[in-house]
Amino acid sequence: MERKLTDLLEGIHVKNEVHIPENTVVNDLVFDSRKANSTSVFVAVKGVHADGHSFVSHVVSQGCRCIVVEVLQAVEDEVIQLIVEDSAQALAQMASNFYYNPSFKLQLVGVTGTNGKTTTTTLLHHLFNELGHKSGLISTVVNKIGLEEIPSTHTTPDPVQLNALLAKMVDAGCTYCFMEVSSHAIHQKRIGGLHFVGGAFTNITHDHLDYHKTFKEYIHVKKAFFDHLGKDAFALVNTDDRNGMVMVQNTAATVKTYALKTMADYKAKVLENQFSGLVLQLNQQEVWTKLIGDFNAYNLLVVYGVADLLGLDRLEVLRVMSSLDSVDGRFQYFTSQHGITAIVDYAHTPDALENVLKTIANIRTRNEQVITVIGCGGDRDKEKRPKMAAIACQLSDKVVLTSDNPRSENPEVIIEEMMAGVEGQHYKKTLSITDRMQAIKTAISLAEKGDILLIAGKGHEKYQEIAGVKYDFDDLQITKDLFIKLEK
Repeated sequence: MERKLTDLLEGIHVKNEVHIPENTVVNDLVFDSRKANSTSVFVAVKGVHADGHSFVSHVVSQGCRCIVVEVLQAVEDEVIQLIVEDSAQALAQMASNFYYNPSFKLQLVGVTGTNGKTTTTTLLHHLFNELGHKSGLISTVVNKIGLEEIPSTHTTPDPVQLNALLAKMVDAGCTYCFMEVSSHAIHQKRIGGLHFVGGAFTNITHDHLDYHKTFKEYIHVKKAFFDHLGKDAFALVNTDDRNGMVMVQNTAATVKTYALKTMADYKAKVLENQFSGLVLQLNQQEVWTKLIGDFNAYNLLVVYGVADLLGLDRLEVLRVMSSLDSVDGRFQYFTSQHGITAIVDYAHTPDALENVLKTIANIRTRNEQVITVIGCGGDRDKEKRPKMAAIACQLSDKVVLTSDNPRSENPEVIIEEMMAGVEGQHYKKTLSITDRMQAIKTAISLAEKGDILLIAGKGHEKYQEIAGVKYDFDDLQITKDLFIKLEK
């Protein structure tokens, strides 16, 4: 794609005086120095692990003749050098301009929070498509243009990939897009330059403190998403979460609320909660859904609220909500030949694990065991490790601590840090098995007819990352295969 350089700079304040010939065109916008060439603009972004400014001389040696930087660089006079206040923000705005500002041509809704983002965006995408509105989806699990699937590598792609994806949605005739907005994406300005018609907040609990360092900073970053919503947008927040209204303290958007426990614009009451599904009273209308648990009641409130705020017919929304299936890796369950119920869930934060186990507690008869297999990811927030183990022990009859994605860390050290949260009275019911497959196999061998087995932490992931290598590992499929082998 060929674009005039001056067109890419619309909405960007360039601090230095620089002459740009009218006929200057570029074919590519890059922030990876390895991809820079004579037809590209290189934007030097300060990343987590590297600073793009360190590679300016390298990109110039590759023939790049236009750079965007935060500080003046020692380069040849013929190189067009544009100095900006924030190169990450400039990259996002330039990416939007490069693809003709696709987010302005869609009804783009962002969903942020610690838990529930994937489920709510996926359900919204399904709902709108089912009602005849071709929609896009940007999520942790998969990206979609209508029903076409595109593999997902990050919760929120980089600005160039993101705008390219949105442009494809526009070209394909999509009118809506539902997008997970991660705290990393907000902090790294990946969503800068995008136009959102609305945003929804699910909840906030301790997570990503390896990146944000403090919970206060984590909250501040999430809040920034709502701070930048326009006055014509809506902000839908969970008032049962104590930080729900904090999110919208400075927003210009129209604030709407949802809740199970407090007064709100969108209010639901759980009438029935069984493995067969939820029965909700939602704004005085009764609706049955296939989803399970209070946490899904919150997710469905977001779906209903967003659909209503975007102008869909309420009764039609409720009708389709009854047909919505659970999302991959989110409380997916099956029952073995011997009557053991196995549940696979992505729960990888203390709050998410507690929600899943409390949902199980509300459904169980108390005549069965709840056996939980749980691990914690390496190179991530260490504070949650003992908390996760403590919650598992408090709400389970037996617990198997194991590996999640240890990444570069020693998995046995991670398990030791989890064990620090296990109180003395729970020692006898807690096992530590480093090999995840062996841990699942052991949990199955401990289970009897009627028992409930929870495999938590990885959910939809189809791999296990150990020492920088990703190995095939699908919790759901492995659990099914082990049941078949052990039940023969």
